[in-house]
Amino acid sequence: MSPLPINHPLVEWPRRIADRLLSPLGGIAAAVLGVLVFGSAFTVDQREQVVLTQFGRPIGEPINSNTTTTDGAGLHFKLPFVQQANRFEKRILEWDGPPSEMTTRDKLYVVVDTFARWRIVDPLVYFQSLRDERSAMSRIDDIIGSETRNVVARHDLIELVRSDRERKPEQDATLTEASATVGTLAPIRFGRKELEREIVAAAAPKMGIWGIELLDVRVKRLNYKEGVIEKIYDRMISERMQIAERFRSEGAGEAAKIEGRREKDLQRIRSDAYRTVQEIKGTADAKASEVYARAYASSPAAAGFYAFLQTLDTYRKTLGGDATVVLTTDSDFFRLLKRIEPANTSAP
Repeated sequence: MSPLPINHPLVEWPRRIADRLLSPLGGIAAAVLGVLVFGSAFTVDQREQVVLTQFGRPIGEPINSNTTTTDGAGLHFKLPFVQQANRFEKRILEWDGPPSEMTTRDKLYVVVDTFARWRIVDPLVYFQSLRDERSAMSRIDDIIGSETRNVVARHDLIELVRSDRERKPEQDATLTEASATVGTLAPIRFGRKELEREIVAAAAPKMGIWGIELLDVRVKRLNYKEGVIEKIYDRMISERMQIAERFRSEGAGEAAKIEGRREKDLQRIRSDAYRTVQEIKGTADAKASEVYARAYASSPAAAGFYAFLQTLDTYRKTLGGDATVVLTTDSDFFRLLKRIEPANTSAP
């Protein structure tokens, strides 16, 4: 196959086009064409939704606004310089509010820290009412904070603390016997989960007018106010002190019972011992009297000797070093003293 001649139209036209593009005017035209192309084309990610505005006013339907599909994602076109693509998140967004102080129905001051999940379901309404995410966060702060305060004010603190109606705590048998209120939980009617659902039900319609769907609200942290928590601790200490005092009183009662039984047993032992001693003494005295009687009756000399010993024993018991006794001369007590001769102290 022979080559085309240099003046052939298939060769001439590309050469002319290249010459024009490389010329200054052609370069400017190409740049303008590129700006127009890139200014009019834009891509929409599957995780976002777009609202087109023309001179600040929304036009057409939002792009990729269906929350269940991503059919609108891809390449799209708009008028350059005139129309603008406003992008919004299609995914679930997080809201983490500041801790707020509020009052429960039973007049307890608590600090409640909540968080929520939400998403943009109508980007056109969202753009017209809020414009950006900062404004949305400010409005969500106001609504969720207000509804949380209203719900908490309608319920007791126990409803906000507990979430399970059927919860059965572990109980210490000793503490349960000491106090019937220890180890038991007060009954609840709703619980924390039900209160969270009440907050969502109250706040969702107010946020729906902005094109926002409120998915969930949860209580992240719950704490007493600084002044109240000290009273709570004092009450807990008081309850434990009452239980301890109950144990002490029961222990003192048992100690008194043991001491009473000990004294009773001791008195019984002493009484038995005293009776045994007296029986032994009585038996011994009886035997001694029997011996004395037999010895006394054995002979007249023995009887006289016995009388002599008894008299001496009486002298020993009654006459001391400083005793003064007045007796008659015919007294039997004085009978032996008549014949006592003083010791001879002059003997060598």
